[in-house]
Amino acid sequence: MKTLKKITLIAGLIAASQIQAAGRDYISVVGSSTVYPFSTVVAERFGKSTSFKTPKIESTGTGGGMKLFCKANGIDTPDITNASRRIKESELKMCHDNGVDGVVEVLIGFDGIVVANEISSHEFNLTTKDLFLALAKEVPTEKDGELVANPYTMWNEVNAELPAVKIEVLGPPPTSGTRDAFVELAMEGGCKNFPWIKDTKSTDKSKYKTICHSIREDGAYVEAGENDNLIIQKLQKNPDALGIFGFSFLDQNADLVKGSVINGAAPEFETIASGDYPVSRPLYFYVKKSHVSEIPGMQEFLAEFTSEKAMGDEGYLTDKGLIPLGEDKYMKVKTDVLELNNLEL
Repeated sequence: MKTLKKITLIAGLIAASQIQAAGRDYISVVGSSTVYPFSTVVAERFGKSTSFKTPKIESTGTGGGMKLFCKANGIDTPDITNASRRIKESELKMCHDNGVDGVVEVLIGFDGIVVANEISSHEFNLTTKDLFLALAKEVPTEKDGELVANPYTMWNEVNAELPAVKIEVLGPPPTSGTRDAFVELAMEGGCKNFPWIKDTKSTDKSKYKTICHSIREDGAYVEAGENDNLIIQKLQKNPDALGIFGFSFLDQNADLVKGSVINGAAPEFETIASGDYPVSRPLYFYVKKSHVSEIPGMQEFLAEFTSEKAMGDEGYLTDKGLIPLGEDKYMKVKTDVLELNNLEL
């Protein structure tokens, strides 16, 4: 009798969950502000060309999206989360710990992180070393092993060839994948120019990361939220400031802002695709496998997003600034989505 009751209870819970899932008839997407415009374009086309409702896309930042996505399975959690960096092992573990066992990774293309300013303002020809010295919380002195609180207030103090303007950089908060990628590619890239710091990586990885990844908190770096369009608006009001955001936003606002040269390479479609531009990163979204069969339109939306007409070399997402994948990577993505292959780090 107890066994029968248990079976009945389980069956009831399953039925209830199916009814609950059926109660949401649209796809819920959260995550990266950088991937947001690409997802939005796909969602709008999907809504117009199919019988399914237009997916709801929210810009919560990569880190914030991961927390929402990995919270649990079920109608009150997102189906997909966008990410402007790869999921961390700790985040995937959080998913698994909360019962989200089936996670499918979709690499959609590449993007550059730009350091830009108002289009009629100063020209900036930067190096990653300049960016580290301008934005690090602590910087090295001429004595090996010695660090001091960042004393630089002007760009020409960092590098005499840079404009004599106050260091003021508007950038994303710690929850942003753009921030994660910027500190890893630009800050750490500049940090490695100091041999004793570079050597620290093999002896004390935690100390090395603290030195290279810690951004100053004295007002020179201003956290401007997850809305990259807001940063562009603020640059219009403050021509001396610089802003950090994805290449796609520069590409879409080329009449308002211009990107700085970094390590001799301008932020352009060709330099990002070739790897010459030093601050570029992959873009992803992650799918909750358990929702694919429960939420109407999931399989069709995934097919649209990963189609040749969207993600291909001549796809409509390239018009929005997405740098497309090579043929081999693209075919792997298509296979992973078609077969809903679980991600394993």
